[in-house]
Amino acid sequence: MTAAKGKLLAIGGAEDKGTDLESGQIHRNNLNFFELGILRRIVEETGGSDSRIEVITTASMIPIEVGKNYQSAFGKIGCTNIGVMNIRNRAEVMESDHFERISNCKAVMFSGGNQLRLTTIFGGTPFLDKLMQRYWEEPDFLIAGTSAGAMAMSNTMIYEGNATRAHLKGEVKITTGLGFIDDVIIDSHFEKRGRFGRLAQAVASNPSAIGIGLGEDTGMLITDGNRMEAIGSGMVMIVDGHDIRHSNIADIPDGCPISIENLKVHICEKGNGYLLHEKKFVTEIAENAVIKKQVNVD
Repeated sequence: MTAAKGKLLAIGGAEDKGTDLESGQIHRNNLNFFELGILRRIVEETGGSDSRIEVITTASMIPIEVGKNYQSAFGKIGCTNIGVMNIRNRAEVMESDHFERISNCKAVMFSGGNQLRLTTIFGGTPFLDKLMQRYWEEPDFLIAGTSAGAMAMSNTMIYEGNATRAHLKGEVKITTGLGFIDDVIIDSHFEKRGRFGRLAQAVASNPSAIGIGLGEDTGMLITDGNRMEAIGSGMVMIVDGHDIRHSNIADIPDGCPISIENLKVHICEKGNGYLLHEKKFVTEIAENAVIKKQVNVD
């Protein structure tokens, strides 16, 4: 099977997303960005500070503020070739200028907010087709996303689910994401918002998918559609349902507590990694010799 040549960087968030889906509140006084080291990694992966990066603020309800803050944050690490694409509806997606910009940049960065805005606005468009083509064909092209922007990357996407009720069947809502990578489910703000239960239910309902729970100020860099490297200061939790022996999800009514046996969990810190196809935890993914050895064994 052919592997994607491009790179994905899913980030757990920490900056203001423009809207909080669980409380229904808009926050305008917490525009703090995740550790600049993660933004610096984006710049490094795309060839340096002169690389053109397009920030897509579609998911946010305060896109102008979020866009300006991204430009400021990248500017702090010497990267000033940053564009902001404030696309608000499907009609705007079709504008030729937007298509041209994503055809010529080195990376795109999806901001946080409401992941359903990303799927309903970009799904099925030539814009998304172009991003997909570049991701599959170009080794130096990177698609990054934080919070909602990270959650929308996969084919299977959580779009709703209050953490306090995630142990009940039907409380975790799933739909189709942007589809850059299959067989994963990504959740963000993982520890801070207590989202283990909702990712566990999502994986138990889709056991062919690997769950990726991203802490804040933390990300997973995915290359070859397989090799994942944890970066940042926090934790990434890998939830694997392939060896589940018992699950009651198919047999109970909505609103009843779920039960799952033999759900596997791995915890990654910076430098750890995971091989999706092999379902294997790797202690030092950053060491090229280690990863090559793992891949060549297969």
